[in-house]
Amino acid sequence: MDKTDKIFVAGHRGMVGSAVMRRLQADGFKNLLIRDRSELDLMDESAVAKFFLKEKPTIVICAAAKVGGIQANNDYPVQFLLDNLRIQNNVIRSASDSGVRKLLFLGSSCIYPKFAPQPIPETALLSGPLEPTNEAYAIAKIAGIKLCQAYCREYGANFISAMPTNLYGPNDNFDLETSHVLAALIRKAHEARIRNDQRLIVWGTGKPRREFLHVDDLASACLLLLEKYDSPDIVNVGYGEDISIRELAELICEVLGFDGELAWDSSKPDGTPRKLLDLSKLRALGWKPAISLRDGIARTYQWFRANCL
Repeated sequence: MDKTDKIFVAGHRGMVGSAVMRRLQADGFKNLLIRDRSELDLMDESAVAKFFLKEKPTIVICAAAKVGGIQANNDYPVQFLLDNLRIQNNVIRSASDSGVRKLLFLGSSCIYPKFAPQPIPETALLSGPLEPTNEAYAIAKIAGIKLCQAYCREYGANFISAMPTNLYGPNDNFDLETSHVLAALIRKAHEARIRNDQRLIVWGTGKPRREFLHVDDLASACLLLLEKYDSPDIVNVGYGEDISIRELAELICEVLGFDGELAWDSSKPDGTPRKLLDLSKLRALGWKPAISLRDGIARTYQWFRANCL
């Protein structure tokens, strides 16, 4: 990558896209191409095609997606499937048609089977049934991967795909109806502390294990992949360690200063029992995360207090 490259970050206002923007700017990239949703609707095929043909970006980072936690995925599968297919199909096709030199498509660890081997290697893709609660989102992301690989095979495009683990950090969604687990727990613990509640109710049994990566670490991995990785084969991006949801809830309560008890609502779904990614491919490129989970939670809580209250 050259500092003068025209880089389009699709989804630049989201958690991932904004982290990528921060990293690009910090590294001296100044020719950054961004559009708000009011200026460019990524679900509008014609508008996206016209935008690409006019602006002709050199590099594209596809971080735009409809995302949400277990409840949102479970309740709105049609929107999660259709919206994500439309966004990624439009961006990937127009990137090829306009001669983009390199594209990075960001998928998700949700693409892997519910009972994949642990840690999950990239080869586990399509080796078993998906987790039902986020199947629609996962299928959309798998379709994006396969479309990138098809463009590589048929047209020789340099379109790569990265699969991040569970992410958190600035610009996360803290709405209790649609957020992911870590952001939801930060909001619940904060509100419980403010109200002086004696207990905090957490969904599920607390037994599932999850891996959490600060979004700024993902951004650093994205730039490394754009510099050093040119294979159509997917590559995992994670933290390298997992933690039970019970341990996560306890850690968040400790960081936020809530000392009440945890109560588990086992009527709510747990989701996949365990999800830890095999990072061998990414580590071989010389990358490792820099932000510990405790420090990342503290930073995220600081951002939440400054921006969401």
